[in-house]
Amino acid sequence: MRAVQLMEQGRSVEEITDILGVSRSSVFDWQRKYRVGGLAALSTKFASGRPTTLSEEQMTQLCSLLVGKDPRRYGLGFALWTRKLVGELIHQRFGHRLSPMTVGRILRKLGMSPQRPVYRATQADPEKVRAWTEVTYPTLRARATEAGASIFFADEAGVRTDHHAGATWAPVGRTPVVSATGDRQSVNMVSAVSPRGALHFQLVEGSMTAEVFTQYLTALLHDIPGIIFLVVDGSSAHTAKKTKDFVAATGGRLGLYFLPP
Repeated sequence: MRAVQLMEQGRSVEEITDILGVSRSSVFDWQRKYRVGGLAALSTKFASGRPTTLSEEQMTQLCSLLVGKDPRRYGLGFALWTRKLVGELIHQRFGHRLSPMTVGRILRKLGMSPQRPVYRATQADPEKVRAWTEVTYPTLRARATEAGASIFFADEAGVRTDHHAGATWAPVGRTPVVSATGDRQSVNMVSAVSPRGALHFQLVEGSMTAEVFTQYLTALLHDIPGIIFLVVDGSSAHTAKKTKDFVAATGGRLGLYFLPP
């Protein structure tokens, strides 16, 4: 069961509620039952199969409305998508008023469920990962508090664009896939996730480059006031000269902090 896997990975209650789209009380209840009676005590199904209130056709239309589109195009005022803005777009186009939790389930069904990159570092040096989580990150968090900065974790992942009746999207790295129209394309979800699960994302076509990444950073700075500490991995888009020059030009508003190699 997914919730149990997340618990055993050490995920916080906030992270589990964000990933599964359920309430805090549900997670606490599952934790209690699991600790007392193990998997056998979890006799009810989790929320993954709950209806999204959007038809398959509307899900496909929503994809088209999000991929490569700026929310400002729809009069929504921000440069990056959030669950709230996607909910406003759904109401605008389909007439449904959905909670952020339900919107989160829809995005997960479409494969748009980023995670903190530190959880991807399973092949990294265990000692370096431990040092980062136990020493480096707490120090960064203290610095952010002192500076009044917001911490975000950058995440980039490919999503499938072949959503149609009977099928759902799923993360597929950055491999080109067949879209609903039969065209092959690569779509990447570039996102920033806060420690409490706040999500700001953009869907872009093509490969992840320094140009694409700096465009995303421009949008992030537009939407998030104040200083931003962004945790990233060592991919070429993050270490490129263009990216370094961009960060330097922000005059301290943006800082990149790297995960262990």
